[in-house]
Amino acid sequence: MKTPDGVERFRITKEPFYLPVGQEVALFDAAYACRRPVLLKGPTGCGKTRFVAHMAWRLKLPLITVSCHEDLTASDLVGRYLLIGEETVWADGPLTLAAKEGALCYLDEVVEARKDTTVVIHPLTDDRRILPLEKRGEVIEAHPNFMLAISYNPGYQSVIKELKQSTKQRFVGIDFDYPPRELESKILLHESKIPDEIAVRLVRLGEKIRNLKHHGLEEGVSTRLLIYAAQLIQNGIPPRHACEAAMIQPLTDDAEMQRALKEVVATFFES
Repeated sequence: MKTPDGVERFRITKEPFYLPVGQEVALFDAAYACRRPVLLKGPTGCGKTRFVAHMAWRLKLPLITVSCHEDLTASDLVGRYLLIGEETVWADGPLTLAAKEGALCYLDEVVEARKDTTVVIHPLTDDRRILPLEKRGEVIEAHPNFMLAISYNPGYQSVIKELKQSTKQRFVGIDFDYPPRELESKILLHESKIPDEIAVRLVRLGEKIRNLKHHGLEEGVSTRLLIYAAQLIQNGIPPRHACEAAMIQPLTDDAEMQRALKEVVATFFES
C-alpha cells in the first residue's frame, strides 16, 4: 500500500473518544468557522490533546502535532535547507506544511519553546494569515482550511516561561480543568473497562489527592494517571499497587509525601 503524501498521512480516520465538559466543542467549531486560532489552557493530563484530536476528526482536518521544548527553534517549525548528497534541498517544517496544505497544527505546551520561536506564528494568527519564509525570501498564504491551536499549563508558568500578551491576545481562549466526577468515571470506564464501583473509587481518590496541590504536591493527579491506574487494575494488578505505580510514583519523589499518599490510597482500597 502506498504511503499517503503530504498532510494526508496525518489524517485521523477513527473518532477519538472525548466527552464534552462545557462549551469547548461549540467554541472550537465557531473559532474554525471564523478562522481564528485557539489557545487551550489547563493542567497536565486533563484532556487537551485528546480534545484537539477529536476536533481534528470532527472538522475532517489532518492533525500535525508539535511537542514544544526549550530547544525548539523557528527552523524546526518553519523548515530548513538540508544537504542530501551533493544537493541542497528545502524541507518544510510542520507549521509550513500545515499552512500550505490546510491542516490543524497543534503546538503542545507552547511556553516550553524559546520566545523567539513563538514569534513566527504571529503573522498566521491575525487577518493576514501568512507565513514568511525568510530563508527562502518567500511568503506563504495559509490554505483556507488551515487552523492553529496551542496549549499550555498555567500552573507551571514562571517569569521565564510566560506566554507574552502580544501572543495570547491573538487567540480565542478555552479553559480546561479535570472533568466532574460523573464524566471522569465514564472516561475511566471507557478507557479501561473496569467495574463501575472501582472507577468511582479511583475518581474520588483523584479528587482527594488534588486537594493536596500546593500542600506538598506541585500538581494534582491527572485524569490520564487515573486511566493508567484503572488499566493496571484491569490487567490484574491489585488496586493499591496500581495506584502507587500509576499515581504516587509519578507525582512525587519525596518519601514523606509518598507515605502520606499511600495512607490516602489505603482509605479507598484495602489491597
